Amino acid sequence: MANEDFYIGANDEHGVNPPTVGKRTPYIERLGRQIYENEFNRQAKNKFIEACMRQDFSVYDVKPELQDISISERVRRINSQNLTLLVTFAYNAYGEQFNSASGLETFYSTLNPKASQSRTLAQDLYNRLIQGTDQNGRGVKNLDIGVLSSVNCTSSLIEAGFMTNYDEAMLMLNPLFQTEVGEEACHGVCDFLGVGYIPRDNLSVYPLLREGSRNNFVYLLQFILNNDYGYNLSVDGIFGNNTLSAVRDFQSNNGLTVDGLVGNNTWTFLLNLPPYPLLREGARSSYVRFLQNLLQSKFIPTGNIDGIFGSQTLNAVRAFQQENNLIVDGLVGNNTWNALTSM
Repeated sequence: MANEDFYIGANDEHGVNPPTVGKRTPYIERLGRQIYENEFNRQAKNKFIEACMRQDFSVYDVKPELQDISISERVRRINSQNLTLLVTFAYNAYGEQFNSASGLETFYSTLNPKASQSRTLAQDLYNRLIQGTDQNGRGVKNLDIGVLSSVNCTSSLIEAGFMTNYDEAMLMLNPLFQTEVGEEACHGVCDFLGVGYIPRDNLSVYPLLREGSRNNFVYLLQFILNNDYGYNLSVDGIFGNNTLSAVRDFQSNNGLTVDGLVGNNTWTFLLNLPPYPLLREGARSSYVRFLQNLLQSKFIPTGNIDGIFGSQTLNAVRAFQQENNLIVDGLVGNNTWNALTSM
């Protein structure tokens, strides 16, 4: 069976625009707001979709909308697709105030028509997530809810942490943690299906793309440009004029050669792979956006997440450096990157 014959469903719990009532952290003074659960769920799901595209799986996004969709509607959508399996992303809570409850767990339902396979998938997901993250392991458990019990395919759910744990609330906004959860979930799916897993940072597997290319990596390119950088492309796997214009715009915004060719340099910036560049006030790039997201995950506001290293980002960098006993110079070099990327 070819990888493209596997049809993987990806689902994120709750909504973010408008946010689902009650699904949020306690108020965080340093941010001046609460974090809504779907701020993590959606990003982890998207990173899972990216990883699945890289494996050449066919992928179905159960809930592409920003708003919440009822469980009954999501079950209807899932059951209309003849999926190989479904993975749902969620984040836990215990009470309404910050407390010590913590850790990661996965779920399946004994009421699912493929209950045994669902439990095996939940175990494979759990094994990879515990190996790949620093989360405390809470085990594999039964839970009889619609996206587990009422769907006609193998189905498991990941609760990646607790919103009511201060440190794990930080992880909700951390792009590295979001990516790790999505990647390890995909790795667990590969284990379940008995296929090899292609790591995200293995640039040798990313082909050179140009206008006219048609393959799963064009899907991946379009999906990343849309979800990480705000473009509005049709995710159709066809490198046409609109994709070419978006690639050239991305290259121009990141100081890359504007040739419309997606090679290693462009892939590196799209994925924000290390080594991370020296950044200073005035810089503009995808790495600045990555920096801003990391600072926000440390509960240090940067203003808009826009990829522009302006005065608010500079103040945030200096505040982070001061808190972490680094030289307070506003320059983001190796020491500051190492502290920022530590989870």
